[in-house]
Amino acid sequence: MSKRIKIGLFGFGTVGRGLYELLERISSTDVTIERICVRDMSKNRGVQARFTDNADEIFNDPDINFIVELIDDADASYGIVRCALEMKLPVVTGNKKMLARHLPELIELQREQGTALLYDASACGSIPVIRNLEEYYDNDLLISVKGILNGSSNFILSKIFNEGMTYGDALQLARDAGFVESNPTLDLDGWDSLFKLVIIGVHAFGIYVDLNGCSPTAYPT
Repeated sequence: MSKRIKIGLFGFGTVGRGLYELLERISSTDVTIERICVRDMSKNRGVQARFTDNADEIFNDPDINFIVELIDDADASYGIVRCALEMKLPVVTGNKKMLARHLPELIELQREQGTALLYDASACGSIPVIRNLEEYYDNDLLISVKGILNGSSNFILSKIFNEGMTYGDALQLARDAGFVESNPTLDLDGWDSLFKLVIIGVHAFGIYVDLNGCSPTAYPT
């Protein structure tokens, strides 16, 4: 890889836009976003960037040497990450639902291809838990992992119990602030926490809990 990181970005929601604005603010010449793949090209996003709705335009761009995937569609996320690894392109993903379903497979593909699969952001990335587990607890015998795994639910419950808000008002406030997923049941029904636990369990205990056998009526789409 050249010294300059040239990113192909998938998704321009809250996190994708935040990454774009951060790089614009620091005016980095070593890290640039070359193209951004979005679902709806007709939407006015108010920035001067090279948008596309065709993933191949990113994967076929010889200048792009790093993929960042920040979309909420788990199936599409899996396709993007797998394609990047097969092309030996380092890839970052924060899609915890996708990782919880495919992590062992993607780790093995990463090893086979000799490229980087980075997903610290998928499970409590601001701490960051995964890096701490890998770097500081690799040789320690862990008995348990405890913590607040879903900030959205924690935010809503704090507003209800500390400020006397109704559940509906607290949920709307979380929506307005961009704290809940596009499908809020992922947060509020505990799925987000479950996905994070699966990922953390791999790094804390070396154990993978396969969710692919979950009942289709219970598992969120």
